[in-house]
Amino acid sequence: MTRTQAFFARIGLDPNTRVECTLDFLGKIQSNCVTSIAYENLDILAGRKLDLSPGALYDKIVTQNRGGYCFELNGFLTHILRDMGFTVSERFARFLRGESEIPMRRHRVTVVTLPDGDYLLDIGVGQIAPRLPLKIAEGLEQEQNGEAYRFRRDPTHGWVLEDLYHGAWRDYIGFTDDPAFDVDFIQPSFFCEAHPDSVFNKAPMLSIKTSAGRCTIDGRTYKEFSGETLTHIEEDVTDSRMTELLSTVFKLGI
Repeated sequence: MTRTQAFFARIGLDPNTRVECTLDFLGKIQSNCVTSIAYENLDILAGRKLDLSPGALYDKIVTQNRGGYCFELNGFLTHILRDMGFTVSERFARFLRGESEIPMRRHRVTVVTLPDGDYLLDIGVGQIAPRLPLKIAEGLEQEQNGEAYRFRRDPTHGWVLEDLYHGAWRDYIGFTDDPAFDVDFIQPSFFCEAHPDSVFNKAPMLSIKTSAGRCTIDGRTYKEFSGETLTHIEEDVTDSRMTELLSTVFKLGI
C-alpha cells in the first residue's frame, strides 16, 4: 500500500480512490480528515517532544493512528496534499477568536492554489471550524454545515477570516500573504509545548468532528455537541472511561 493509499484508509476513504486536483476532491479530503483525525495534545502532556518533520508526522498520524494539534495536523495535510500533486503553501496565523488583544502567531494553516484562486484549509482547530475549503476572496460569504464564513482585508492582520455567530460576524483567524515554511513553526510549537503560559500543556484537550457536530474532552469533562447545542456531558471521567473514549470516539491508537 502506498503512503497515499494508507492515508486514504486512515480517513475512511477507499485506498484506491483516484486523486483529482479539484475543489470537490479537496473538500472530501478535508471533511474526512476532521471526522477521522482527532485534535489532541496527549504527547505534550506526556512530555514527548513533538517532531514536525514530514516523515514523523506521517508516522504519528497514519501509521500510529494518532492525532495532534495545528502545527502537526496542518503540517501533515500540507505535505500529503503536495505529494498528491496539489500546489500548496502555508501561512503563519493568529487565532483571534475570543481574544481582546493581539495574540502571538501560534497557528498554522494550509493554502491550496487552484485555477480559480487560493483556498484555505484548516484541520487543526478543536472548536467549531470550517470542514470544507474556503476561497480567499474579500467579502465572499461562504456557507457550509449550517455555518457561514467570509474574509476581510485588515491593515494589521492581512486577511481576517470571520465566522457568523449569533447573527454577528466575529474574527476567527488572521494571516498575511507571506508564505511560511516548516522551519517557521518549530519555535512557536516549542512555546506551546513547554512555556508556562501555554494552554496546551495543562490538561487534556481533544476534539473530533461528527456528522452532527463534535465531541470534546477538556480536562476530565467529555461533551457531545450537535451544532452549537450541548447534547451530552460527562464530568470527572475516570481513567478507564478516558481510555475507552480515546479509542472509540476519538479513534486514537492508544
